[in-house]
Amino acid sequence: MSLKNKLNRLKPHISGGKPLASINQNNMGDQIPFIEKWNEENVFPYFFDNTYCLVREVEYSLSDRHGNYQFADFKEAVEQWNKERFFSHPLSAAGHNADDLFFFDTETTGLGGGTGNTIFLLGHASFQGEKLIVKQHFLPHPGAEVALYQSFLENVNYTTLVTYNGKAFDWPQVKTRHTLVREHVPKLPLFGHFDLYHAARRMWKHKLERIKLNAVEKEVLGYERKDDIPGYLAPMIYFDFVERKEPEGILGVMEHNEQDILSLITLYTHLTRQLLGTDPDISAKESFEVGRWFSYIGETDKAKETFSSLSESETEESQAAKLALALEYKRRKEWEKAAELWKAVADGDGKCGQSLLEACIELAKVEEHKRKNTELALVYTERALGLLESLEPGRKRDRLLGECQKRKGRLIKKTFPGQAHISSI
Repeated sequence: MSLKNKLNRLKPHISGGKPLASINQNNMGDQIPFIEKWNEENVFPYFFDNTYCLVREVEYSLSDRHGNYQFADFKEAVEQWNKERFFSHPLSAAGHNADDLFFFDTETTGLGGGTGNTIFLLGHASFQGEKLIVKQHFLPHPGAEVALYQSFLENVNYTTLVTYNGKAFDWPQVKTRHTLVREHVPKLPLFGHFDLYHAARRMWKHKLERIKLNAVEKEVLGYERKDDIPGYLAPMIYFDFVERKEPEGILGVMEHNEQDILSLITLYTHLTRQLLGTDPDISAKESFEVGRWFSYIGETDKAKETFSSLSESETEESQAAKLALALEYKRRKEWEKAAELWKAVADGDGKCGQSLLEACIELAKVEEHKRKNTELALVYTERALGLLESLEPGRKRDRLLGECQKRKGRLIKKTFPGQAHISSI
């Protein structure tokens, strides 16, 4: 690298971190079209390596709201995780401070991966003391990626990334583009990663056709955007900007990106309250999904606690909760406790055929293999067969039907050894 280029790399540090627009404005308009308009929107140039990117910064107070929550509620959510250290969860912020989390989103020239897809906006937010700072780094032309990533990476020292589908898209794209300029900019930091898309899908796929962030905002978080630029228009707006340099459209994209980032904070706060049982408005279905999630990650005690509470409720999910709780006992080989719950489902009102079917099958197994009561096992097997025969043919139904028919034949032989000729069908 030439001496001139090395000196250019030192410009941001020589300036003491101040926006260069405030240091040398004499010929700024000649270098950057519409500089006055950018400055009016709190956007300033960042010079590096003989080029520049544009950086926008916005501050919020902790009392500001986004949807159903104030930003101060996020800090409380992190404190809640730190009080709940006796179990683990993929979204747990235990061991972190609120300032450690880094909410991140990008805007790109396309939805595909690979080097042909350029990131033109890197947006992030973090808590700094009693303020929330949103910062966005914009690529004014394709040749300015070194400046873009230098401005982004020079102060990125956070612990955990928070994104929406960022594990599959945003961060891999950052890695791909960084590879092209890595000799000129700092290394990418190693982050932990909370991807809230997967959490939203787990929690609300029962109520949302598509788990788009704007749908989660509207239906779950109490936030509805006004005059928002759809994300799919962002690439066209960017290409138009590269040609005409007019900021208006890009400022709209920045606003869209900012709302995405703020929604990550609200979404994390809401998920925390649901997972830790402090959301007073959580639905029975959401509680059930919380229990299933704890069960999936092996947090049996938390799963049992959630299912137990729900099984005693007067909701449609109570039967499913009994079955889920029974499964937890079954995994621990606590057969009597499991059987008690299966029997409660089998002897219930029978509205949920799938729950009744599962309970009868499990009771047949318990009676045959644990209690050695083949007569009662046969009763439950025949009930299960009746339910299966009323269902539409399908791979799962056919498999269960075959298993129950085989079990019936075996039980008949055990119960009536002198009548082995009786059909098992």
